[in-house]
Amino acid sequence: MDHFTYRNGILHAEDVPVPAIAEAVGTPFYCYSTATLTRHYTVLEEAFSALSPLFCFAVKANSNQAVLRTLGQLGAGADCVSGGEVRRAILAGIPAERIVFSSVGKTVPELEYAVQENILQFNVESLAELHMLSDTATRLGKTARIALRINPAIDADKDVGTHAKISTGKKIHKFGIAFEKAEEAYALAANLPGLKITGISVHIGSQFTSLEPFRWAFPRIIELTTRLKQNGLPIDSIDLGGGLGIPYHEESPPQPDIYAAMIREFVEPLNCRLILEPGRVIAGNAGILITSVILTKHTGEREFVIVDAAMNDLMRPSLYDAYHEIIPVTAATNPEDTRLLDIAGAVCETGDVFARGRLLPPMQAGDLLAFRSTGAYGAVMAGNYNTRLLIPEVMVHGNAFAIVRKRQTYDTLIGMDEQPPWLA
Repeated sequence: MDHFTYRNGILHAEDVPVPAIAEAVGTPFYCYSTATLTRHYTVLEEAFSALSPLFCFAVKANSNQAVLRTLGQLGAGADCVSGGEVRRAILAGIPAERIVFSSVGKTVPELEYAVQENILQFNVESLAELHMLSDTATRLGKTARIALRINPAIDADKDVGTHAKISTGKKIHKFGIAFEKAEEAYALAANLPGLKITGISVHIGSQFTSLEPFRWAFPRIIELTTRLKQNGLPIDSIDLGGGLGIPYHEESPPQPDIYAAMIREFVEPLNCRLILEPGRVIAGNAGILITSVILTKHTGEREFVIVDAAMNDLMRPSLYDAYHEIIPVTAATNPEDTRLLDIAGAVCETGDVFARGRLLPPMQAGDLLAFRSTGAYGAVMAGNYNTRLLIPEVMVHGNAFAIVRKRQTYDTLIGMDEQPPWLA
């Protein structure tokens, strides 16, 4: 469920007509719903009430400060995968004791910053990182709390259909410590200065629409956790990552209560604190991308609608062949008057196509379209290809809206370049 609905034929974001936002800020822009973010977080909390986990929102899904602050005020922590994301979370008011830091390639400056901030947990992904973190914490006179991220070696994308580029739990992937090396790694960690073992971590990928990948991976982690605890290691928390999918098109992902019941079955006997890292399931359907039609054109075989958003604004269709529902902001007066249209941007790439053969009403210049379910992995993946400006982000709250990231300017973008002395 989201809070983007038609009223008298006009798409609204909560109580705000979308055309009013478009008139005020221009297009394209992202729009986030406070009510949807809040509802999705609350639904998760209710589903997991018997386990009282710490929900560390996956900042990589949506790093806007207003989104992070909204969730932080609801009690969420942050799952960060860069030093920049740790900084974003802290600046958004999320306490360090609710921040976990993953990433297969943490740098020494990133480790230094997170150690000094005394974050809740580092999810360590290699033996080399163990030594780096130990050296860093010791040099700073600090102790870093750690969990080891274990790669359970499941074949998630092959067996379930998750896109290969967002599956992270196979042997061939760069993520985590190999399952068969886990006990050796924990033994090393227990003897390194500056480190305190607190837990174990796993994350197998994203956008799963079946519980089967979790049912394959989690028993291995539970068995390992039990063995580590029996060997006297202080495994007080278990971080099971994220990955629960959302319905973009015809998917039917498990409801949060079913997901919670499955996890409870595994973790309740362990007597460990549970940490989860939801991202897409909270933010995905809480955002839309609004774009204007520039023009329409026929190529002889296809009818194209060229819009002012492009692949640099929303990468998922080009990168993953991802589906996003596309709807007119003003509902068609005659629902039967539709045609097959290709929706494309102006970037100089054949791959800059958002949708092919969608049934939509006839379009003309100036018409507004909404791309649904773009609240996760939308604006965060945007770039400046073709010297296109990063677009605004807007948040609505009831009948009010605010710009929560301004549109980039050409002066700012081009001003980042500097001429070498021989060209000055």
